[in-house]
Amino acid sequence: MSPQTSRLSVTDLTHCEHCAVLRVRGELDQDCEQFFLRTIGSRVLAGHRHLVLDVTALTFCDSRGLNCLLAARWLLQRQEGMLLLAGSGRRLTELLAQTGSSELLPSHPTVSQALTALPPEHRPAWPPQARDHPDADSCRPYGNQAPIG
Repeated sequence: MSPQTSRLSVTDLTHCEHCAVLRVRGELDQDCEQFFLRTIGSRVLAGHRHLVLDVTALTFCDSRGLNCLLAARWLLQRQEGMLLLAGSGRRLTELLAQTGSSELLPSHPTVSQALTALPPEHRPAWPPQARDHPDADSCRPYGNQAPIG
């Protein structure tokens, strides 16, 4: 189960002590910004100072959505962390380029490639492993668990 509004959902894919990988699906705009920021804030409060957002299923992002991404980046930087995007579509890539935000919000073709930007000790297992993985206590996939937030 993932927390969602009628137009945006954020699903936890995997995490470890320092990093969480989240899938963002739907539309990121003014109507969804509070939900998005609360969801991201809850991950930071849980101790994740690096977030990788799989945005392959993000269908719309306007200037308010971009401000949400920049706010998340700012919050993570204050924790000495990073916000990384994975799978940005053409429209999001153009928005980042047109606003000069490409350097602030690094985008990688895949989650695997985004994770390589982090120190090895801060990377969760990817793709997510079964619970019997040797690192299951410190780095485990999320299943159909209760929503965050």
